[in-house]
Amino acid sequence: MTGGATVAPMSNLPSERTMRRAFLAGDASYDGVFFTGVKTTGIFCRPSCTARKPLPGNVEFFATPREAMFSGYRACKRCRPLDADGRPPPWVTRLLERLEQAPGQRIRAADLRSMGIDPARARRFFQKHYGMTFQAFCRARRLGDAFRQIKGGSNVSTVASQSGFESESGFRAAFGRAFGAAPSEAATGDAVALDWIASPVGPLVAGATSDGICLLEFSDRRMLEAQLQTLRRRLGAPLVPGRNRWLAELRVQLDEYFARRRQDFDLPLVIRGTPFQEQVWRTLLTIPYGATWSYRDVAARIGQSGATRAVGTANGMNRIAIVIPCHRVVNADGRMGGYGGGVWRKQFLLDLERGQREFDLRGAPPAEISAPRASRPSARGARRAGRPARPAEC
Repeated sequence: MTGGATVAPMSNLPSERTMRRAFLAGDASYDGVFFTGVKTTGIFCRPSCTARKPLPGNVEFFATPREAMFSGYRACKRCRPLDADGRPPPWVTRLLERLEQAPGQRIRAADLRSMGIDPARARRFFQKHYGMTFQAFCRARRLGDAFRQIKGGSNVSTVASQSGFESESGFRAAFGRAFGAAPSEAATGDAVALDWIASPVGPLVAGATSDGICLLEFSDRRMLEAQLQTLRRRLGAPLVPGRNRWLAELRVQLDEYFARRRQDFDLPLVIRGTPFQEQVWRTLLTIPYGATWSYRDVAARIGQSGATRAVGTANGMNRIAIVIPCHRVVNADGRMGGYGGGVWRKQFLLDLERGQREFDLRGAPPAEISAPRASRPSARGARRAGRPARPAEC
């Protein structure tokens, strides 16, 4: 999570089964590929960590230290998952040790200079190796700890005073920017719980309220931040990192889907959009498993044959990928068309449903099904050829 409850792009992860096996075996070859958070201790580790292994149900996986920290975890002192390329430079080690000794203490530019560290150098190093500036790294550490304490029942005022902020109002504002919710809303009231789910097509960002699933997106989708902002506005609820029963059931059903043991999802969906968008999304739910419809077919199904382009746009705004199968909508000539998660993922899902291909479950896009550039004509080229422009990406 970053400011405004946005989500940082996340590299492809191996399957959850692979990560769990590597972690339990202490396989050092997976160090840097993923990180493990241990719920019972609030620590995140390398796969090769030599500490006693927790129960499988108490472990969750992250692609980067950034994601683990914004979920409230702190780095393990034994396996040192924040060390880049073995060990960081001595000056970085000093910074990390100071932060661990007093995580609630703010480290300003003047403090860095007093330690003989150029603030610009610190910013560049942390941006390169940890995906965020040093100050963002410190905020992640403080706010992650604060979030866990508040969810655990601690008083907001007490947590604010211990989190290195000059005032409670400053803490509340920073917390709201990071998680899209006031601190009190993180502990009470209905919110959209956001979580990461590993899959054969890469990591997914999932969201659910107490009423059902409202989000399932590819973590590297270009429109993800805008989708999260729209979701928060549509539902009038904060977005906070967490889990609930619907997210747990979604994990199970996705595993069954990718194992070809499930064709239909049995989950309550929270669908919010314009009346036209909702009509299109509910129609997508009726496309049979393994089949494809054209945008024109969908327009005809909703009784608006002339709305092919509008259907394409609505299709592209679908926030619950896979479950609402916008990947089953193709161009009238049978070509894949666009897809927000990448055309290779669209091909992957269609082949999966048709039982036509065995897949590498580590999540890497198979090279042979990557969409060739020539198959994706521009809107200008389509107009020149006398064809309608390609609908918006799903």
